[in-house]
Amino acid sequence: MFTKTITYIGRRTIDFTAEVGRGFIMFGHTLSWSIRPPFNLRNIFQQMEAIGVNSLPVVVIMAMFTGMVLAIQTYTGFKRFNAENFMGTVVALSITRELGPVLTGLIVAGRAGAAMAAELGTMRVTEQIDALVTLATNPIKYLVVPRFLAGFLMLPLLTAVADFIGIIGGYLIAVHLLDANPVIYIRMTTKYVELNDIYGGLLKAGVFGIIISTVSCYKGFYTQGGAEGVGKATTGAVVLSMMLVLIANYFLAALLFR
Repeated sequence: MFTKTITYIGRRTIDFTAEVGRGFIMFGHTLSWSIRPPFNLRNIFQQMEAIGVNSLPVVVIMAMFTGMVLAIQTYTGFKRFNAENFMGTVVALSITRELGPVLTGLIVAGRAGAAMAAELGTMRVTEQIDALVTLATNPIKYLVVPRFLAGFLMLPLLTAVADFIGIIGGYLIAVHLLDANPVIYIRMTTKYVELNDIYGGLLKAGVFGIIISTVSCYKGFYTQGGAEGVGKATTGAVVLSMMLVLIANYFLAALLFR
């Protein structure tokens, strides 16, 4: 029994280490090919549309209602201490620093990340990736790099939209529902929210874009097991991307806003 347990733990450790190493190798190859011409701009723009433009409606709805509910909850708490004037500051800081980039990253991971993993996984099990190799086309350059660049570029843009919409949603609820003074609300928001808060959130979003695109492409690129394997790769890509986004968010927050 003891020998079987040690063997199981050792095998799992070796498999995990091999998978992590393979992921970092793929990430290194992706970075290398990202700066080497030729650049397939058409493919990159197609992925930017798939990741960014098609995710925009969901991000807008998420940001609007997040800002609205955050304003209600902040007002409820601050009213007990007669600090309602700081409601705009808390809403804006919460959205720009944390909620905007994190929730946008989670939404993109669930929507675009799953699509990337499913697409590449289907290409793998139907041997389309092997066909690219046969035709002397580097699959990392042709398939992974456009998705990697699109994720890195579009996450900050989506986050900027989410920040703006979320702050507007909080303002609408605070002023028109909770009867907050609009002048004081705007003044307190602009007084305490600095550009570093916004830039920090956008930087976090860029890192989240790299994480989501890399993990999703990795899971899809190394899919095995036919249609069932594609489903497992898609689920694994979404779950792992969300976990890494939340973990990275802590370390980035501790580094940028300490």
